[in-house]
Amino acid sequence: MKIELRKNCAYSLLVPTSMGVRITPLGGQPVHCSDTFMMQVTSAETNVASVSSYLGLRVKVLTTFVKDSPIARFIKDNLAGRHIEYEGKEVEQGGPWGYRHQFNIADSGYGSRGPRVHNDRAGEVGRTLNVKDFDLERIFGREGVEVVHLSGLIAALSPETGTFCLELARAAKKHGTRISFDLNHRASFWKNREEELHQIFCEITGLADVVVGNEEDFQLCLGLEGPEAGGQDLAAKIDSFKVMIDRAKKTFPKAAVFATTLREVLSVNRHLWGAVLAAGSDWHVAPPQEITVLDRIGGGDGFVGGLLYGILKGWEPEQWLQFGWASGVLATTLLTDYAQPADEEQIWSIWKGNARVRR
Repeated sequence: MKIELRKNCAYSLLVPTSMGVRITPLGGQPVHCSDTFMMQVTSAETNVASVSSYLGLRVKVLTTFVKDSPIARFIKDNLAGRHIEYEGKEVEQGGPWGYRHQFNIADSGYGSRGPRVHNDRAGEVGRTLNVKDFDLERIFGREGVEVVHLSGLIAALSPETGTFCLELARAAKKHGTRISFDLNHRASFWKNREEELHQIFCEITGLADVVVGNEEDFQLCLGLEGPEAGGQDLAAKIDSFKVMIDRAKKTFPKAAVFATTLREVLSVNRHLWGAVLAAGSDWHVAPPQEITVLDRIGGGDGFVGGLLYGILKGWEPEQWLQFGWASGVLATTLLTDYAQPADEEQIWSIWKGNARVRR
């Protein structure tokens, strides 16, 4: 099957996001043992978008910034360096205790010591994302977008961001833009908002063409009955995911594509990595195989980014899965949270297992 895309669009991919920074100790050390850190720009949604932007497609971010903040300037310069255009309201900081961009404090782990991540999101400016701050008729109507990628992380940030993502999905549907939705359930975001967010997530999923998530995401976000536990065996997880998706198809029949990644951690630096894709009535599987991991954060986003790139390029579904799998692997070999492919050939070489030097 192929997904027909809207023609003559200004943008291949559009993502709403809340931008922040990650600070990481050098040398794989724990945070509490370190006094030297690397700071980088990050967000799950721009991690996804980077695969397409580095490979030459036109990509745009809808976000919000703290006015006159040096961190906001750091973020804007980084997005420009990643060939990603951006649009967003400048929000007054409101004093030292006002708004700011989120901080993600995370080490990479090493060997048998797992990574630890501490999210510091107090006063996060991204929670103010509001549909009133964007001209959706211009963006989707006059400029045009082929695919909009929405994340459950943004939809659940605040009541305003939930409405924002829902209105983006409605506008996309109205103008023939394809919709990708990564469920990305986070229990802390959903606390005391379960009914409100369940309704929003179900409506977005009902409009979506591509839905990404694991078994837990489908159960907790959409209220679908889960399969019986299949243990930790990845082959069993593939079977249980297929059961889940068969149920999801009946509830959300307009979605054409469902996908998930499979990961088993042997050690911090050795993972089994696979993926499953349902495209229409056809199933495609990338069997789990061992990969070497430098930093695991962003691997799942890289998978989604590669999957969407394949759709945007008009490839066959089997290639969407393969390119997504390999884009996720590429992200885990980099210290940034996002894949920075030099070209398509680099990603295809990863899929083929060709790690030989290229001269």
